[in-house]
Amino acid sequence: MEKISILPDTPGVYTYYDSEGTVIYVGKAKNLKRRVSSYFNRTHDCNRTNLLVRAIADMSYIVVPTEQDALDLENSMIKEYKPRYNVLLKDDKSYPWIVVTNELYPRVFLTRQLIRDGSKYFGPYANTGVAHTVIELIRQLYPIRTCRLPITEEYVARGRGHLCLQYHIKRCLGCCTGAIDPETYAGYIRNIKQILRGNTAELAEYLMGEMNRLAAELRFEEAQTLKEQYTLLQNYRSRSVIVSQTIVDIDVFGVDDDPADPARDVYINYMHVRRGAVVRSVTLRYRRSLDESAAQLLAYAMDEIKRSLGVSYDEVVVPFAPEVEMPDVTFSIPRRGDKAKLLDVSVRNARQNRVDDLKHLEKRNPEERLERTLERMKADFRLSELPRHIECFDNSNIQGSDPVASCVVFRNAKPSKRDYRHFNIRTVEGPDDFASMREVITRRYSRMLAEGESLPQLIVVDGGKGQLSSAVQALDELGLRGTIAVVGIAKRLEEIYFPGDSVPLYIDKGSESLRVVQALRDEAHRFGITHHRNRRSHSQISSELTAIKGIGEATGTALLRHFKSAKRVREASEADIAAIVGPAKARLIKEAMAKNDADSSR
Repeated sequence: MEKISILPDTPGVYTYYDSEGTVIYVGKAKNLKRRVSSYFNRTHDCNRTNLLVRAIADMSYIVVPTEQDALDLENSMIKEYKPRYNVLLKDDKSYPWIVVTNELYPRVFLTRQLIRDGSKYFGPYANTGVAHTVIELIRQLYPIRTCRLPITEEYVARGRGHLCLQYHIKRCLGCCTGAIDPETYAGYIRNIKQILRGNTAELAEYLMGEMNRLAAELRFEEAQTLKEQYTLLQNYRSRSVIVSQTIVDIDVFGVDDDPADPARDVYINYMHVRRGAVVRSVTLRYRRSLDESAAQLLAYAMDEIKRSLGVSYDEVVVPFAPEVEMPDVTFSIPRRGDKAKLLDVSVRNARQNRVDDLKHLEKRNPEERLERTLERMKADFRLSELPRHIECFDNSNIQGSDPVASCVVFRNAKPSKRDYRHFNIRTVEGPDDFASMREVITRRYSRMLAEGESLPQLIVVDGGKGQLSSAVQALDELGLRGTIAVVGIAKRLEEIYFPGDSVPLYIDKGSESLRVVQALRDEAHRFGITHHRNRRSHSQISSELTAIKGIGEATGTALLRHFKSAKRVREASEADIAAIVGPAKARLIKEAMAKNDADSSR
């Protein structure tokens, strides 16, 4: 169950094994964690499913970019392994492809058979409705032939063709008679191939224009048909990342070498592609001991996979050349195309294994995970000791009114809410964030010094260079500049500013350091906004109540403490108010509020 608890919330394909390591079930999921969990958290109505669950001894999974890719990969793996618990199609049909034939005047149509005759195949299409829509729209856009005549130069020269109905309704330009030259027709085919590769903007624009035209002519049923085609097109993916007829049998190695990992572990994923589909995925983890390069570790991984799985390499897709000589092996380092997409999927799986291991570590040994995070923060923020105690400050005001500041405290990278503090700005007039920051820092740490409290190892200021300079100035005046480290985090690009350095640091978006600082900043902002709203509410109710003759500041404060807002005081009954301030004052308050409401409604 621990393995299930750390599954990602991403699309993918999961594989179940029995106690002998045999694949017994392959399934797809839009959300791996939710789908796999559903097998084990209840008793199923279907007895076959209950038998499957009892037979499961282990599982593995492959993450993919989209649900469509999961569907394609599931289909291929079922055909490869033929698991006993999967419902296999009796006719064993594959998903259809769209083919552009290799002829003088190429045809474009759907097929389930891939013939190696130089024709170009696009797909496969798990949703045949999408495929039919694409075919029909292409034929509306381009007058390509639909007949099966074997049109060659010799065929045209003999004059054996005759113009058919498709020509007269302008759906074909008379290829069989040579009425259109092959070069012009080839131009149409080039555009069609671009569309089938995923450049669907032209089709979408055409559909939208036709839909609007028909709607304007009140031809709503026809417009609805085009709307359905447009919706299909928006969900259309012309080429699967996981399955491709251009890639037959290759091996793929993806490498995730995270420089932010203190342990300097390298994760290497191996994927075997057979008949154009991924049928096996294994991830290896290497811990550097002698500062080995990623290229060296990739060579180790290739050798280990070869020995343990009995793999014989022919073509290998890699992100960079491994430090190994293999005379009979071709190494491909793709930058675009299907191979590059496969490599990206392999890297995703390597990275996901790193995330899974970190989750395992956190569950089994939270202290070790904490130490790794603090060590990373110490390195990123140039600290002399681990930041076990961090404080973050944020200013809040609306057009200069009721300026406040908040201080939140994290201990061991977790919120310590009992140590949070609010500050009402006393010495600053108007919206001056820099002066407000200087006042708050001075008040916070002069008091901590006076009371002998332990100081934080790191201060985070929500803001850029200006707020950071104000905080540094306050620390200098207190003599703490060399004692406490301080940084600023700007909102726009999450850049980190250091004192005396005009060039910010951009921390990796996936870094634990940045996540902790973002959590600090967001918590300080939330805490400050809450206090600011409460203070404005206090000001509003106090001014409204103290304007009533016979009601003073103490009465207003008592009502605010109980009812929390002016709105609730207004909605409260006279008896409820009397329970707090007495019947005489309650009568005065309700009469004054009723009069104010009547005046405002006129």
